[in-house]
Amino acid sequence: MTLWFVFALMTVAAIFAVLLPLGRRARAQDQGSEVAVYKDQLAEIERDLAAGLIPAPDAEAARVEISRRLLAAAASEPAVAPQSNLKWRRAAAVLALAGLPLVAAGVYMPLGSPKLQDFPLAQRERAPGKAQSLENLVEQVQQHLEKNPTDGRGWNVLAPVLERLGRFDEAVRAYRNSLAYNGESAERRSDLGEAISAAAGGVVTAEAKTEFERAHALDADDPKANYFLGLAAEQDGRKDDAANIWRTLLAKAPADAPWRALVQSSLVRVAGGTMPALSDETIAASRDMAEGDRNAMVRGMVERLATRLKQNGEDVDGWLRLVRAYLVMGDRDKAVGASADARQAVASDAERLRQLNDGLKTLGLGG
Repeated sequence: MTLWFVFALMTVAAIFAVLLPLGRRARAQDQGSEVAVYKDQLAEIERDLAAGLIPAPDAEAARVEISRRLLAAAASEPAVAPQSNLKWRRAAAVLALAGLPLVAAGVYMPLGSPKLQDFPLAQRERAPGKAQSLENLVEQVQQHLEKNPTDGRGWNVLAPVLERLGRFDEAVRAYRNSLAYNGESAERRSDLGEAISAAAGGVVTAEAKTEFERAHALDADDPKANYFLGLAAEQDGRKDDAANIWRTLLAKAPADAPWRALVQSSLVRVAGGTMPALSDETIAASRDMAEGDRNAMVRGMVERLATRLKQNGEDVDGWLRLVRAYLVMGDRDKAVGASADARQAVASDAERLRQLNDGLKTLGLGG
């Protein structure tokens, strides 16, 4: 309201500034001037002559003298400004009264928004231009799904976000709804089983195992289902079965599969090994080496990996390979030291730190 009041005062002041000169009456340009005086004197001489108060010769002489002075006075006075027409002045006044507000409104309407309500600071901080937290976005999606519970795409989007936030029970419900409204698929069954395991603190429960088995039945090569079925075997004490499942998974896995390092570390955990830091090609090339030469080659590669990571510590997979190599070589102190160095190297990147901690937890160094 204060802003509108100021605008109104400014408009009134502008109109007053325009109307003030228009409202002044024009001054008589001839009032009190010498020309007027001499004209009056000529008229008076004519009256006196007609009344017989002065003789004709005297009247003629006086008329000549006054006429001379009148001509001199008229020549010395400035030009008289033309008087303004009253009709035009009134038209200008009406134009000012109506035109100024119209022009102001014409300028404001394209730029302003007269229907916009008050926008307090708290609401401005939650405006779309500001970065919204993940929790706020989840709340919006949940509100949408309350009104549209059969929106399978919405449940499909919501479920992994809830799991990432650690809200596992809600994620399980979301994955179940995703299955109900999107249909069966190995990926959705595996995701549901993973959420159930996460809600159980990482234990592959009977319910979770059932979901992984259903996923495996739909797609025998589903990597998540195979990994967790191997984990279930390990948790049941069947390490050989777990190792066989993971070996088969690795044999079919692409070389650049993002989960390959996790499966390899799990395999090392249950089956042991001497070359976790080597690529498959290097392993194949070293099979014909003597045991001592092979171990020396492994240690040399581990040392080079450690040197590289000290120079560029953003490689999470590299850190996990280094820690795993130290554990396999029986040097737990170096593994713990490498874990600390790795956390320090990626401390500024939340996503890399999360990946590192997940990998270290799998290796038994999650503390």
